Amino acid sequence: MGDRHSWTAAPATAQRARSVLAAAWSCAVTAEGGREEFIGVHTVAEDGRVLLRLPDDSTLAAAAICAPRGEPSAVLEFADVAPVPVRNRIRARLWMAGWFAAEESHLAFHTTRAVLRDATGAVVVDLDEFAVAEPDPLALAEAQLLTHLADAHSDAVERLTRLVEPESLHGAVRVQPLAVDRHGLTLRIERAGSHGDVRLPFHRPADDLGQLTERMHVLLTQASRTGCPRTLQRQHTERDG
Repeated sequence: MGDRHSWTAAPATAQRARSVLAAAWSCAVTAEGGREEFIGVHTVAEDGRVLLRLPDDSTLAAAAICAPRGEPSAVLEFADVAPVPVRNRIRARLWMAGWFAAEESHLAFHTTRAVLRDATGAVVVDLDEFAVAEPDPLALAEAQLLTHLADAHSDAVERLTRLVEPESLHGAVRVQPLAVDRHGLTLRIERAGSHGDVRLPFHRPADDLGQLTERMHVLLTQASRTGCPRTLQRQHTERDG
Protein backbone atom coordinates (compact mmCIF):
# COMPACT_ATOMS: atom_id res chain seq x y z
CA MET A 1 0.00 0.00 0.00
CA GLY A 2 2.94 2.32 0.60
CA ASP A 3 3.52 2.72 -3.15
CA ARG A 4 0.11 4.31 -3.59
CA HIS A 5 0.87 7.37 -1.48
CA SER A 6 3.71 9.86 -1.57
CA TRP A 7 2.60 12.02 1.40
CA THR A 8 2.79 10.48 4.85
CA ALA A 9 2.91 13.49 7.18
CA ALA A 10 0.61 13.88 10.17
CA PRO A 11 -0.30 16.99 12.18
CA ALA A 12 2.45 18.23 14.49
CA THR A 13 1.78 17.95 18.22
CA ALA A 14 1.26 21.70 18.66
CA GLN A 15 -1.20 21.86 15.76
CA ARG A 16 -3.05 18.82 17.05
CA ALA A 17 -3.38 20.48 20.46
CA ARG A 18 -4.68 23.68 18.88
CA SER A 19 -7.17 21.63 16.85
CA VAL A 20 -8.47 19.94 20.01
CA LEU A 21 -8.97 23.37 21.57
CA ALA A 22 -10.69 24.77 18.49
CA ALA A 23 -13.20 21.94 18.20
CA ALA A 24 -13.93 21.25 21.89
CA TRP A 25 -17.27 22.45 23.26
CA SER A 26 -16.59 21.66 26.89
CA CYS A 27 -13.74 21.81 29.36
CA ALA A 28 -13.06 20.69 32.91
CA VAL A 29 -11.35 23.03 35.37
CA THR A 30 -9.54 21.65 38.40
CA ALA A 31 -8.32 24.05 41.09
CA GLU A 32 -7.98 24.17 44.84
CA GLY A 33 -11.74 24.41 45.20
CA GLY A 34 -12.33 21.13 43.37
CA ARG A 35 -13.32 20.25 39.83
CA GLU A 36 -16.06 21.68 37.63
CA GLU A 37 -17.09 20.93 34.06
CA PHE A 38 -18.35 23.67 31.76
CA ILE A 39 -19.93 23.78 28.32
CA GLY A 40 -19.49 26.64 25.88
CA VAL A 41 -17.51 28.91 28.21
CA HIS A 42 -14.14 29.04 26.47
CA THR A 43 -12.67 30.67 23.40
CA VAL A 44 -9.09 30.66 22.15
CA ALA A 45 -6.98 33.72 21.42
CA GLU A 46 -4.64 33.83 18.44
CA ASP A 47 -1.66 33.09 20.67
CA GLY A 48 -3.33 30.01 22.12
CA ARG A 49 -4.43 31.52 25.43
CA VAL A 50 -7.69 30.05 26.64
CA LEU A 51 -10.27 32.67 27.60
CA LEU A 52 -13.08 31.59 29.90
CA ARG A 53 -16.31 33.23 30.97
CA LEU A 54 -17.18 31.21 34.03
CA PRO A 55 -20.48 31.51 35.89
CA ASP A 56 -20.51 34.07 38.68
CA ASP A 57 -21.16 31.35 41.26
CA SER A 58 -18.10 29.30 40.25
CA THR A 59 -15.98 28.69 43.34
CA LEU A 60 -13.08 27.57 41.17
CA ALA A 61 -12.81 30.93 39.49
CA ALA A 62 -12.43 32.72 42.81
CA ALA A 63 -9.91 30.17 44.08
CA ALA A 64 -7.81 30.39 40.92
CA ILE A 65 -7.75 34.19 40.83
CA CYS A 66 -6.73 34.41 44.48
CA ALA A 67 -3.78 32.06 43.98
CA PRO A 68 -0.30 33.64 43.69
CA ARG A 69 0.14 35.04 40.20
CA GLY A 70 2.53 33.12 38.01
CA GLU A 71 2.26 29.92 40.04
CA PRO A 72 0.32 27.00 38.55
CA SER A 73 -3.03 27.04 40.28
CA ALA A 74 -5.37 25.26 37.90
CA VAL A 75 -5.55 22.54 35.28
CA LEU A 76 -7.80 22.66 32.22
CA GLU A 77 -8.80 19.44 30.49
CA PHE A 78 -10.23 19.15 26.99
CA ALA A 79 -11.42 15.92 25.37
CA ASP A 80 -11.24 15.17 21.66
CA VAL A 81 -14.34 13.04 21.04
CA ALA A 82 -14.91 11.14 17.82
CA PRO A 83 -18.08 12.44 16.12
CA VAL A 84 -18.94 8.99 14.75
CA PRO A 85 -20.03 6.35 17.31
CA VAL A 86 -17.09 3.98 17.79
CA ARG A 87 -15.52 2.14 20.66
CA ASN A 88 -13.42 4.36 22.90
CA ARG A 89 -14.68 7.62 21.41
CA ILE A 90 -12.12 9.74 23.25
CA ARG A 91 -9.44 10.16 20.60
CA ALA A 92 -7.21 12.38 22.73
CA ARG A 93 -7.10 14.51 25.86
CA LEU A 94 -5.34 17.83 26.32
CA TRP A 95 -4.26 18.97 29.79
CA MET A 96 -3.07 22.53 30.38
CA ALA A 97 -1.59 23.61 33.72
CA GLY A 98 -1.24 27.29 34.54
CA TRP A 99 -2.82 30.29 36.22
CA PHE A 100 -5.73 32.67 35.64
CA ALA A 101 -5.70 36.42 35.29
CA ALA A 102 -8.83 38.57 35.15
CA GLU A 103 -9.12 40.49 31.88
CA GLU A 104 -12.23 42.61 31.29
CA SER A 105 -15.21 40.25 31.19
CA HIS A 106 -13.28 36.98 31.12
CA LEU A 107 -10.45 35.01 32.68
CA ALA A 108 -7.30 34.50 30.65
CA PHE A 109 -5.48 31.25 31.30
CA HIS A 110 -1.69 31.48 31.13
CA THR A 111 -0.31 28.03 30.38
CA THR A 112 2.90 26.82 32.00
CA ARG A 113 2.70 23.21 30.78
CA ALA A 114 0.56 21.33 28.26
CA VAL A 115 0.32 17.59 27.64
CA LEU A 116 -1.49 15.82 24.80
CA ARG A 117 -2.37 12.15 25.22
CA ASP A 118 -3.75 9.90 22.50
CA ALA A 119 -3.62 6.19 21.67
CA THR A 120 0.15 6.37 21.12
CA GLY A 121 0.92 7.91 24.51
CA ALA A 122 1.45 11.30 26.16
CA VAL A 123 3.56 14.09 24.67
CA VAL A 124 4.55 17.40 26.23
CA VAL A 125 3.52 20.26 23.94
CA ASP A 126 6.18 22.86 23.20
CA LEU A 127 4.59 26.12 24.37
CA ASP A 128 6.45 28.30 21.87
CA GLU A 129 5.25 26.11 19.01
CA PHE A 130 1.77 26.03 20.53
CA ALA A 131 1.60 29.84 20.60
CA VAL A 132 2.23 30.19 16.87
CA ALA A 133 0.46 27.03 15.66
CA GLU A 134 -2.91 27.16 13.93
CA PRO A 135 -5.68 24.57 14.14
CA ASP A 136 -5.95 22.12 11.27
CA PRO A 137 -7.98 23.86 8.52
CA LEU A 138 -10.53 21.01 8.62
CA ALA A 139 -10.89 20.89 12.42
CA LEU A 140 -14.16 22.80 12.69
CA ALA A 141 -15.74 20.94 9.76
CA GLU A 142 -14.48 17.48 10.76
CA ALA A 143 -17.53 16.40 12.77
CA GLN A 144 -19.96 17.13 9.93
CA LEU A 145 -17.64 15.60 7.34
CA LEU A 146 -17.20 12.33 9.22
CA THR A 147 -20.84 11.88 10.20
CA HIS A 148 -21.90 12.52 6.60
CA LEU A 149 -19.34 10.01 5.34
CA ALA A 150 -20.49 7.36 7.84
CA ASP A 151 -24.24 7.93 7.43
CA ALA A 152 -24.58 8.65 3.71
CA HIS A 153 -21.56 6.99 2.15
CA SER A 154 -20.98 3.73 3.98
CA ASP A 155 -20.29 2.16 0.59
CA ALA A 156 -17.37 4.56 0.12
CA VAL A 157 -15.99 3.66 3.55
CA GLU A 158 -16.16 -0.01 2.63
CA ARG A 159 -14.43 0.67 -0.66
CA LEU A 160 -11.62 2.49 1.16
CA THR A 161 -10.87 -0.68 3.13
CA ARG A 162 -9.37 -2.02 -0.10
CA LEU A 163 -6.41 0.26 0.64
CA VAL A 164 -5.87 -1.41 4.02
CA GLU A 165 -3.43 -4.30 4.38
CA PRO A 166 -5.41 -7.60 4.57
CA GLU A 167 -3.90 -8.56 7.94
CA SER A 168 -5.26 -5.35 9.47
CA LEU A 169 -8.77 -6.39 8.42
CA HIS A 170 -8.58 -9.90 9.84
CA GLY A 171 -11.63 -10.47 12.04
CA ALA A 172 -13.08 -7.03 11.28
CA VAL A 173 -16.79 -6.67 12.07
CA ARG A 174 -17.13 -2.93 11.42
CA VAL A 175 -15.11 -0.11 9.90
CA GLN A 176 -15.92 3.54 10.62
CA PRO A 177 -14.27 6.86 9.77
CA LEU A 178 -12.52 7.99 12.95
CA ALA A 179 -10.71 11.21 12.02
CA VAL A 180 -9.75 13.43 9.13
CA ASP A 181 -7.21 16.24 8.88
CA ARG A 182 -5.40 18.00 6.09
CA HIS A 183 -2.93 15.12 5.83
CA GLY A 184 -5.21 12.08 5.71
CA LEU A 185 -8.19 9.99 6.80
CA THR A 186 -8.12 7.56 9.73
CA LEU A 187 -10.37 4.49 9.85
CA ARG A 188 -11.32 2.63 13.04
CA ILE A 189 -11.37 -1.13 12.46
CA GLU A 190 -13.44 -2.91 15.10
CA ARG A 191 -13.18 -6.62 15.83
CA ALA A 192 -15.17 -8.81 18.21
CA GLY A 193 -12.90 -8.11 21.16
CA SER A 194 -10.52 -5.38 20.00
CA HIS A 195 -10.03 -2.53 17.59
CA GLY A 196 -7.28 -0.74 15.69
CA ASP A 197 -6.79 2.35 13.57
CA VAL A 198 -5.43 2.65 10.04
CA ARG A 199 -4.40 5.92 8.45
CA LEU A 200 -4.86 6.60 4.73
CA PRO A 201 -2.62 9.57 3.87
CA PHE A 202 -3.54 11.99 1.10
CA HIS A 203 -1.10 12.44 -1.78
CA ARG A 204 -0.74 16.07 -0.66
CA PRO A 205 -2.26 18.18 2.15
CA ALA A 206 -5.79 19.56 1.84
CA ASP A 207 -6.18 23.15 3.02
CA ASP A 208 -9.93 23.55 2.40
CA LEU A 209 -13.06 21.54 1.67
CA GLY A 210 -12.58 21.76 -2.08
CA GLN A 211 -9.12 20.23 -1.82
CA LEU A 212 -10.40 17.61 0.61
CA THR A 213 -13.02 16.52 -1.94
CA GLU A 214 -10.28 16.04 -4.52
CA ARG A 215 -8.06 14.12 -2.09
CA MET A 216 -10.92 11.79 -1.15
CA HIS A 217 -11.69 11.24 -4.83
CA VAL A 218 -8.08 10.18 -5.39
CA LEU A 219 -8.29 7.67 -2.52
CA LEU A 220 -11.55 6.24 -3.81
CA THR A 221 -10.14 5.95 -7.33
CA GLN A 222 -7.13 4.08 -5.96
CA ALA A 223 -9.45 1.82 -3.96
CA SER A 224 -11.58 1.07 -7.02
CA ARG A 225 -8.49 -0.26 -8.79
CA THR A 226 -7.80 -2.66 -5.95
CA GLY A 227 -9.55 -5.98 -5.45
CA CYS A 228 -11.86 -6.54 -2.47
CA PRO A 229 -9.96 -7.98 0.54
CA ARG A 230 -10.66 -11.65 1.24
CA THR A 231 -11.58 -10.90 4.84
CA LEU A 232 -14.45 -8.67 3.78
CA GLN A 233 -15.54 -11.13 1.15
CA ARG A 234 -15.93 -13.79 3.82
CA GLN A 235 -17.88 -11.39 5.99
CA HIS A 236 -20.20 -10.58 3.08
CA THR A 237 -20.75 -14.27 2.39
CA GLU A 238 -21.60 -14.98 6.03
CA ARG A 239 -23.88 -11.93 6.29
CA ASP A 240 -25.68 -12.58 3.02
CA GLY A 241 -26.15 -16.22 3.88
